[in-house]
Amino acid sequence: MTAVAERRRAGLLRQRNFRLLWIGETVSTAGSAMAVVGIPLLAVTVLHAGTFAVAVLTAAAYLPWLVIGLPAGAWVDRLPTRPLMITCDVISALLFASLPAAAWIGVLSTGQVVAVALLAGAANVFFATAYQICLPSLVTKAELVEGNAKLQGAASVAAIGGRGAAGLAAEAIGAVPALLVNAASFLVSAGCLLRIRPPVPGPSAPARARPARRASVGEGIRFVARDPYLRPLTFYGAVANLAYTGNLALVVVFLVRVVGLGAAAVGLLTAASGIGSLLGALFAVPLARVFGTARALILACLGSGLAGLLIPLTGPGPRIACYVAGSATVAGGIAAGNVIVRSFLQGYTPPSMLGRVTASMRFLGQGAVPLGALLAGALGASLGVRIGLWAVLAIYAGSGSFLLTSPICTVRNLPARPAP
Repeated sequence: MTAVAERRRAGLLRQRNFRLLWIGETVSTAGSAMAVVGIPLLAVTVLHAGTFAVAVLTAAAYLPWLVIGLPAGAWVDRLPTRPLMITCDVISALLFASLPAAAWIGVLSTGQVVAVALLAGAANVFFATAYQICLPSLVTKAELVEGNAKLQGAASVAAIGGRGAAGLAAEAIGAVPALLVNAASFLVSAGCLLRIRPPVPGPSAPARARPARRASVGEGIRFVARDPYLRPLTFYGAVANLAYTGNLALVVVFLVRVVGLGAAAVGLLTAASGIGSLLGALFAVPLARVFGTARALILACLGSGLAGLLIPLTGPGPRIACYVAGSATVAGGIAAGNVIVRSFLQGYTPPSMLGRVTASMRFLGQGAVPLGALLAGALGASLGVRIGLWAVLAIYAGSGSFLLTSPICTVRNLPARPAP
């Protein structure tokens, strides 16, 4: 039996390096999921922040993508991946631990929460970009879909537990102490990354001169702009992220102040999206096998967009089911789409360009997030939270049209490499 066949038979979780990455990122995702619910709850229940202020907190976490997103790709392509990720984890842990510390000595303010969101967001820019390079260095190209599916599935389970635990913890011990779990999760991730043994590199190619950093950034932008598959995926990601983040910026305020739910109920309800995300990750590989990667991607994106229109219909009593069905289906489509797109990108892009291409795509995709949060905050504050939700989720429903006007809708499977 060949080494590759043995690896496939054993499964990725039997491989030490992948298992450590999987454990670390699962724990980190659980902590981050708690923060997604915990920080807005902190703002609403402790700092008594208004609708627009809560939206600003969401925007602050993603604003660094607009400021340093492009140069980050060039820096990541030049720096050792694991040490960079470990450094980002430690910085994030210290930042989130500062919030409970400030609260306990009586100096916590909305300004500090925004500053922590900004700085932690900057660390995440580097971590997320390096993460795209880390997985392909630990598994073979044939294992990328399985690896991304396992990571996405574990993240979905972590999101279920993390979001549900955030509401329960905030109800039981308060929103401030619950944030310590998020800080600790980054340290677990750092510890797992430290224990990974990098594969022994093969014979290296002859060294070639590296372009200046500005020219290097330009190479990534041009690669994405000229590619018939990456370009529409980038535009879709930007519009979908703008709209879906608008939903996230309003949904805690909506559930607490419009629907009338308590912190524990909000945590449990938002965990419903984690169940959908888990199912999406589990079914991504079978869907891609049956329909082809391109068609499965379109199905996931269009289906999740239409399902999002159920969320603004949520109300007390039986209408809670609208939120459960809508958020779970949206999260399932996003998870399935992420598995397909990440695997495609990691196998399709030349390894020397992966950091820059990832950063170029995420510059628009993640850079649209703060704009979506601010737009939703303005709409919610001026027109009402429910109308604001209708507006951003209508945009989300229409975002899939970018995929219908590209070569993606004409093929069964996304290509393995760019056309010569």
